[in-house]
Amino acid sequence: MTSASGPTAAWRSGTQGGDLLPSGPAGRLSTPAGDGHGPEGGPPTVTIGSYPDYPTAQRVVDYLADNRFPVEHSAIVGTNLTLVETVLGRMTTGRAGLLGAGTGAWFGLFIGLLFGIFTVGNWLAVILVGLVIGAIWGAVFGAVAHAMTGGQRDFTSASSLRAGQYAVTVDAKLADQARQLLGRMQMSGSAANAR
Repeated sequence: MTSASGPTAAWRSGTQGGDLLPSGPAGRLSTPAGDGHGPEGGPPTVTIGSYPDYPTAQRVVDYLADNRFPVEHSAIVGTNLTLVETVLGRMTTGRAGLLGAGTGAWFGLFIGLLFGIFTVGNWLAVILVGLVIGAIWGAVFGAVAHAMTGGQRDFTSASSLRAGQYAVTVDAKLADQARQLLGRMQMSGSAANAR
């Protein structure tokens, strides 16, 4: 009787992952550690305050840092995220060609610089030729790509994520110290408002 050897020799039916696949180069298959919802995030944290905007949350963490709190154990977490797409303007085939020409010019400049390094003669001419050819091809590709959409997306936009609320969290073991400091911050803020 001969024994199995090779990459599938470690595979055994009934072992963990053995019913699905043989072991690979990294070893036997195993279930992920934790609760299965991604990598473990470190020590447990506690929310010490929620604020309507980022500058307020930033001021809180800055106050903690000014009072010698170990801020490396804190985080500002944006919650209630919203994707906002701001429309910047109308997109026409001409404008798409112009934007393509700009992008192509940068690429052509890069290629021209690469060829210019190895040129013995007039390296400036090589760079300019690369820039012009890149701009022409970029304009052609930009215009053609926009024309092929058939009017599906005739506008330009910029996307951004915005949070509805910002929570300041700290490690659970430091939560009491952070709350005491925040209490002092609020007391000094209310005293300044009373004047």
